[in-house]
Amino acid sequence: MHRFFAVIALATTASILLAPGALAAETALTEIEVLDPNFAVVEPGEDLQWFDALTIGIEGQGWDEMAAPYHRMPAKAEGKVPPAVWHLSSHSAGMAVRFLSDSSEISARWSVTNKNLAMIHMPATGVSGLDLYAKDGDRWRWVAQGRPSQQNNNRAKLVGKAPGGMIEYMIFLPLYNGTTKLEIGVKAGSTLAKGPERVDPRPIVFYGTSITHGGCASRPGMAYPAILGQRLDRETINLGFSGNGKMEPEMGTLIAEIDASVFVLDCLPNMNPAMVTERVAPVVLSLRKAHPDTPIVLVENIIYQNSWFYGGGGHEPKNEALKEVYAQLLKDGVTGLSYVPCDDLLGDDGLGTVDGTHPTDLGFFRQADAMEPTLREALK
Repeated sequence: MHRFFAVIALATTASILLAPGALAAETALTEIEVLDPNFAVVEPGEDLQWFDALTIGIEGQGWDEMAAPYHRMPAKAEGKVPPAVWHLSSHSAGMAVRFLSDSSEISARWSVTNKNLAMIHMPATGVSGLDLYAKDGDRWRWVAQGRPSQQNNNRAKLVGKAPGGMIEYMIFLPLYNGTTKLEIGVKAGSTLAKGPERVDPRPIVFYGTSITHGGCASRPGMAYPAILGQRLDRETINLGFSGNGKMEPEMGTLIAEIDASVFVLDCLPNMNPAMVTERVAPVVLSLRKAHPDTPIVLVENIIYQNSWFYGGGGHEPKNEALKEVYAQLLKDGVTGLSYVPCDDLLGDDGLGTVDGTHPTDLGFFRQADAMEPTLREALK
């Protein structure tokens, strides 16, 4: 049985009160902001009101001054970070729109920056699609996906007959494509409101490689940062950059500007042992200087899935280097550090990746399982 919020309308204000219930662990009435239907777009001949997602609010961005509405890095980063990182920051990986609605239908319209909607090893639903979840009690549960068919003006009916009542939704944006525009459509006369404030507004920040970026999830909600955000009911910021995430000092300085609840550093797949020895400690110390009490999680390199066949893989030297850096940081008195070993990140049955490196949905699920206990402990 679905358990959704009850709503009490306030006739004299532009907001409503959200009653506590099983949909979320609310202990008191929380005021939420209802969007004014006068600002919605209504197309001739249809009964949907279309709201720009930017008026609802975007989660998954760590800075205010962005080069474009759906970028992942601030405008000031251009020319400071590697060109590839700057280019990849236009991908909307990890971004989400969280909202409440009592509409019987939920639809979406969106456009992306790149006409290539898929990759040879990752489907269009993950690269360029949308992913809709709804809150059921204290759980986020999958509802529907938006399948892209073209670069501009994609449209998908995500919900055709909602169970009724006010439901909290979250739409994850494309992982490996940029988003240029996103609109949410609800039935005329229904309510659309911004999502309720999170208990802790500080996000979990993930910094890493193509794996963190989301390659090769079948849909945006299956990247491991998104899975962990759902399980922990936290906003997440995905700073995974395909082929990059190499802990450059400039990146450490920028990331230190974010007021995070936890920093997760998962960069080893694109680093070599010398880079690990040289760069990890300075980034950790930069974060620790800016945030004396914020937990920092170091993640080992995955075990490449064919390493059993070749009698070893390239992960071992990098992980040994990370262990040495971690031990030295602890010896030097750096507190609030946690460490995730590689053993359980993907499993040993060969089913966890597409190509030996980039996870399948199963691989991402296993990664989330391996990291979740450490993150829960850190969030305490």
